Amino acid sequence: MTAFFTGPLPAQGSPIPVRFAEGMVRGFLELSDADGKRIASGDFLQVPRGGELKCRTVLYFKDGSLHDESAVFTQERNFLMKSYRLIQKGKSFKEEMEVSLDRAGGGKYRVAVGKKGQEKVLEGTLELPLDVYNGMVPTVLKNLPKGAGKKIHMVAFTPAPRVIELDMVPDGEDRVLVGDLEKSADHYVLKPKLGLLKLPAALLGRTPPDNHIWTITKEVPAFVRFTGPLALGGPIWRIELASPRWPK
Repeated sequence: MTAFFTGPLPAQGSPIPVRFAEGMVRGFLELSDADGKRIASGDFLQVPRGGELKCRTVLYFKDGSLHDESAVFTQERNFLMKSYRLIQKGKSFKEEMEVSLDRAGGGKYRVAVGKKGQEKVLEGTLELPLDVYNGMVPTVLKNLPKGAGKKIHMVAFTPAPRVIELDMVPDGEDRVLVGDLEKSADHYVLKPKLGLLKLPAALLGRTPPDNHIWTITKEVPAFVRFTGPLALGGPIWRIELASPRWPK
């Protein structure tokens, strides 16, 4: 989930407390379209460095497109995003985009939209709430108490950056299979809040849909599935964990 259409909000919000400390992680990912056809494969990588951690989701599309999203954060009592990077390029995306956002320097950002050599570049600063969690939604969601909801903030790139609210709403449990084992996954609906620009966004056909995410929270929390667009006006896609397979 990367881009939505809305107006600026005041820099408020409360950060999410750390219940489960993050560490070194690697997971393999698959991206499927609405028909269940695999269109991309990739990795989730998380590495500690100094007092910070860097998490990165990279997806390589069969058509040569690339989605590369990363965040650097700290986890001293609360989760705090320090910086964010996004690269989307190739024909799977309506617009090619490269984004950088840094809390240091007063929320300095750079957004480049368009093909290399023809980019429209936006630069400036943006006041960031303490609970801005671009690139970190699965991480902070795993740290909510079971059945609890929470409002956080995201920076949406439209392409101009806007701070929006994201409401993470619990929606019960679903049964899932891990091999032959049945487990219970908590279902959350992610609802972007457009505020006063809800009607203009609807008239422009840019109202973002709800996104959905599933996590297993018993004992050790784990990501299961995400469904939603990765870019403004993009199709609904599905991201799931993948297991290595031996070639035949």
